[in-house]
Amino acid sequence: MPERQPPPKLEPKPDPKPVLRQIRSGDVLYLTRSASPQFVRPISVRVIRVLTDWHTYHGWCWIDVYQLGARGDAVDRRSLYVWCEGVRWRTAAPASPATARRRVPA
Repeated sequence: MPERQPPPKLEPKPDPKPVLRQIRSGDVLYLTRSASPQFVRPISVRVIRVLTDWHTYHGWCWIDVYQLGARGDAVDRRSLYVWCEGVRWRTAAPASPATARRRVPA
């Protein structure tokens, strides 16, 4: 009779889901339909706060934001319901046109 070999040791599988980045105050987000069906036209927003005391479905959250215009300035304040995995972070606010500065003679 052949000897029985011990079963091979199984290595733990890595977690297939990436670690989600937390939405925080001050973040600049780009919201598209992947964040919520309401964003047929994508918008850029700056997060004021995450409304953690408003209970939602798993993976969704309410956020208070300033909607940003084309030049990166706040044009409206909104409370939005978004899917956290669907938001995209911007590295910076939308670029504003350079302002001309005059040199003052000394």
